[in-house]
Amino acid sequence: QVQLVESGGGLVQPGGSLRLSCVASERIFSFDALGWYRQAPGKLREPVATRTIQGNPLYADSVKGRFTITRDSHDNTVYLQMNSLKPEDTSVYYCNAKRGSVNYWGKGTLVTVSS
Repeated sequence: QVQLVESGGGLVQPGGSLRLSCVASERIFSFDALGWYRQAPGKLREPVATRTIQGNPLYADSVKGRFTITRDSHDNTVYLQMNSLKPEDTSVYYCNAKRGSVNYWGKGTLVTVSS
């Protein structure tokens, strides 16, 4: 079974930065796509940054210019660099991997942006 483990969440002040990590139990190149989603209380889960293995990253309009998704194939890790954080970025962030029609999810890591 594929496992995804997120880390790096925490409390940060507005304007600050965090770097989230997602370690996959299998080679990240074996997936068709990888990405980060977030879900705030009472809201639907929404894509934040996604990337097909051979394509370019796609970002939600709300995070363009502030967030960057990267990957390290050697360590089977996907990162989300989050800069210029805003209170509205507060959410649980989930790592996602797709292989064919199957979606795999991590348990999530909480990001709280507050002064």
